[in-house]
Formats: sequence, structure tokens, C-alpha cells
Amino acid sequence: MSQEPDSVLVEAAVNGNGESFTELCRRYYPAMVAIAHSIVGDRHLAEDAAQQTFAKAAVKLPQLTKKNRFGGWVATICRNAARDMLRTSKPVHRIEESSAAVAESDENAASAVVKAALAGLSASAREVIYLRFYDGMSYEQISAVLGISAQAINGRLRRAKRKLAEHLRREGFGEVRL
Repeated sequence: MSQEPDSVLVEAAVNGNGESFTELCRRYYPAMVAIAHSIVGDRHLAEDAAQQTFAKAAVKLPQLTKKNRFGGWVATICRNAARDMLRTSKPVHRIEESSAAVAESDENAASAVVKAALAGLSASAREVIYLRFYDGMSYEQISAVLGISAQAINGRLRRAKRKLAEHLRREGFGEVRL
């Protein structure tokens, strides 16, 4: 069944075939986690948002008119779910247990700089970065999920990598090639 096009799986799922919807979830879950992660900035919250996405998609699936556009449709639901999650979540307050916990290692400092650089990107640029580098998706897979051409993906990635490199250079990482 995994070789079936999305449109065939969507049609079967609308007609009550649970295995078809399960296959769609399997195909798109990692991408939805990456998209949500690019918005909420936390892997666990992103997984929650992805699960909410598929719960909403299961209910709204009969409303999908273009069955071959499932990836882009579910990505839109995911973006909205992640944004809703941000609006309704309470800020997390961490309690430091010792003075040693306050001292950051070089690795944590570098990680914080990279996170700040990612946060400075536009939402669309962050999405393609997460899909490509965090989730390891090909341009074709990203194209199917976002509903944009491989050329558009390439352009977004090039601009995003250039901005990331500029940010890292400003933060003292020297010449960065991404």
C-alpha cells in the first residue's frame, strides 16, 4: 500500500479505510513534526502539534477537494495547530538546582546561538531548514509537503543558509559555510 499515490489513499480513507489514513500519517508525520518544531521551537510540543494535526485531518478529510494535495493541506493544519499551541501555552519556568547548572558549556552556548539564528529566519525559511536538515527530506518530498516547486525550495534554502551564516559570523564563529 505504501506505493499508492496520496490521492488514492485519501479517497480510500474517506470511504472508511483506516489503513489508508494510517499510511498517510506514516508518510507525513515526520514532516509535520518538523513544521511544528520550526514554529514552537520544542520537539515535544511539535510532536503534540503533529498528533493534533492528524486528529483534525481525520475529521476534516472529507472536506479535502483536491485529493492529490494532501501534503500541503495537512501542513496548513499543522501550522495552525502549532500557532494555536503557542498562543495557549504558558511560559515554561525552569528552576535551577545548583550554580553549576547556571554555567553553560561551550556546546550549550553554541546551541543557543544557532537557535537564535534560526529564530531570526522567516517562518517559511525556518520550515524548509527544519524539513531539509532536521528531518532529512529531499527537495521532492519538501515540494510534496509544502506544495511549492523544487526551485522555490532551493531559493528559500540558499537565502536561509546565507542569513544563518551571517548571524553566526556576527556571533564570532568566523567564516561559516553552510
